[in-house]
Amino acid sequence: MTVAEPVRRVSIAYHDPCRSGQQVVVTETPITPPLSPKTSPPEQQESMAVDGPPSDSASECSPTPTLHEEPMGVESALAKVVSHQSLEEADLHTPSSGPPTRLLEDEQVRLQSASVRLQDFEVRGTLGTGTFGKVLLVRHKGASDKHGSHFAMKVLRKTTIVQLRQVEHVNAERYILSRVQHPFIVDLFATFQDSLNVYMLMSYVPGGELFTHLRRAQRFTPDVTRFYLATIILALKYLHSFNIIYRDLKPENLLLDSRGYLRLTDFGFAKIVDDRTWTLCGTPEYLAPEIIQSDGHGKAADWWACGVLCYEMLVGYPPFYDESPYGIYEKILNGRIQWPRHVDRLSRELIQAFLCPDRSKRLGNMIGGTQDVLDHPWFRGVDWDALERREINAPIIPRTSSVDDTRHFLHLPPPVAEEIPGLVGTEDPSAARRGLDPLHYQFLEF
Repeated sequence: MTVAEPVRRVSIAYHDPCRSGQQVVVTETPITPPLSPKTSPPEQQESMAVDGPPSDSASECSPTPTLHEEPMGVESALAKVVSHQSLEEADLHTPSSGPPTRLLEDEQVRLQSASVRLQDFEVRGTLGTGTFGKVLLVRHKGASDKHGSHFAMKVLRKTTIVQLRQVEHVNAERYILSRVQHPFIVDLFATFQDSLNVYMLMSYVPGGELFTHLRRAQRFTPDVTRFYLATIILALKYLHSFNIIYRDLKPENLLLDSRGYLRLTDFGFAKIVDDRTWTLCGTPEYLAPEIIQSDGHGKAADWWACGVLCYEMLVGYPPFYDESPYGIYEKILNGRIQWPRHVDRLSRELIQAFLCPDRSKRLGNMIGGTQDVLDHPWFRGVDWDALERREINAPIIPRTSSVDDTRHFLHLPPPVAEEIPGLVGTEDPSAARRGLDPLHYQFLEF
């Protein structure tokens, strides 16, 4: 039996040209997941039940099975404008809009940039790479090899950020992570910049991506899925209390700590939104219909992504996949979901409630908000308080032999010194501030 090598999905981002005049930015990446019906061996393929597309009225979020509906063209769907006044009025009464229950600006800034310097760290390895830069494993030179001496250093190339028009997103990531604090969200300790890069010093989470463990297991049991999904729901509940939408939920952005608990990472698309925003960003398989249709989106898009994540953990691949982003968008708007025989009724009901195309009826986005999710029968028996206190044994405990063990990450070559001049000490730290770095002013908070 041969299964394709895991290929991590890269997020995309572009602004609506009609609104901002900015050009489209799409990062190149294989879209079809490595484990799907196309790549599964015949002996592992199961019979499927198929959900048909929802009706226009969207009166029910449990679609009736059908196989003869004509697909909606993605061009017409992308140009669609919401014209049903009743749906607009319903959205006004959902938790997606309105003032937050707490203000992020009132939270204490938890950075330690004044007490540490970029040159205080040495590179011990490369944990991952992306469109804008890479993530390094670094060690504080003045600390012993004990807990707290190793960190993840996110390195983002300034010219790439500016070229892809992501300055606002990068600055927002720093602003948000410097003020939030939750057991299921990665910690940000300090930020820096030199003439080439901006740097974010973050907690090192040694267990690797949930993506890796899911591909190894092929799929999770309902109990394992419930544990991981519950931690994500608590993290989203916390973020949404500040009106922060995350917008890039996927297994690649979920890290396992030494005790097996998830930590949400990569806040490059996170944003404070009191009503709606229109930037199309995220990972194609996880985009909510309202993002694709440019109807404006808010917290409801994160709950849609919870449904996709739940399906992917239970089945092994996402419910909507194709060779191209536009093919994925068509399938999302069609709303057809194939259900393998092993997915039980209650799991289907939970996923269907999250994947409701009508935001006013989507689980997590109705009047009850997050409490509706916590009270769903699928989560019956979960002790939410004990889970948030990390008192429940995790289903997967990553094996590590030392504080700098990177076995759960890709084995990548270290960066060359010329790519990280401020980190290796080959550049005067004040060079940027003397006017030698024309991009310095765009990242003044770093």
